[in-house]
Amino acid sequence: MTEKELQMKACVIQLQSQINKEKNLSDALDIAKDAIEKEQPDLIAFPEMFVFNGGTIEQKKRSAEYIPNGKTSQALSQFAASNNVSIHGGSIYEHANDKVSNTSIIFNKHGEMIAKYQKIHLFDVTTPNGTSYRESDNVVPGKKIVSYDLEDFKIGCTICYDVRFPELFLELTKLNVDAIVVPASFTYQTGEAHWETLLKCRAIETQSYILAPAQHGEFPNEDGGYNKTWGNSMIIDPWGKVISRVENGSGWATAIIDKDHIAEIRSNIPLSSHRVL
Repeated sequence: MTEKELQMKACVIQLQSQINKEKNLSDALDIAKDAIEKEQPDLIAFPEMFVFNGGTIEQKKRSAEYIPNGKTSQALSQFAASNNVSIHGGSIYEHANDKVSNTSIIFNKHGEMIAKYQKIHLFDVTTPNGTSYRESDNVVPGKKIVSYDLEDFKIGCTICYDVRFPELFLELTKLNVDAIVVPASFTYQTGEAHWETLLKCRAIETQSYILAPAQHGEFPNEDGGYNKTWGNSMIIDPWGKVISRVENGSGWATAIIDKDHIAEIRSNIPLSSHRVL
């Protein structure tokens, strides 16, 4: 392989999405354009719920789209083809009978949708401050483990709360992924305590790059108040080192995904051949 075939430049986008779909999509694409002008990435990854974040259950249902014929899918397809860049659409709400799915949509640089992934693990938890989240009230869980090919690279799909379940990531290693995308809207409390630790663990145990685009700041909740997200979008290498990060505010970060670096780590510490369980 040539050096170009061994390397890919990835970009993670950090956003503060609200409940205005048109503005959220416009903001996301504007930041992506800035990254393209300055860094020319091969792959851009948006966070979870990047076109609609928060609101009531009914608002979430109304925001849902059919894939690939919905407005967001069409916009990402056109953007990818126009800018010669692959797009990992972190997640949007997809129609699923009387509920919705939390779905990632992926487009190659020709604008072709090459994969979609529906979030498997739903966020039904109570955080230390007593705030309760019940994602399953309006979202149906996915059932399929998904990866996709971008030229010479294989990319694994997860969403947010999935990061707490290493068995999903280990299944992705069986598909020989080079990188795993973890788009998120992580709560501030859980993010401050666990976000970076979890991402580093998943990178180390899978010996893969982790691309983690995230939401930051506050968004409206279904009770008329606001929930706060942690931000700290980052890219982590297979050794568990943070190699690029967006700490605060909306923005982007890039890093090189290097097959030689992956191969060296997997050769020196051959986890896949040592695993017995």
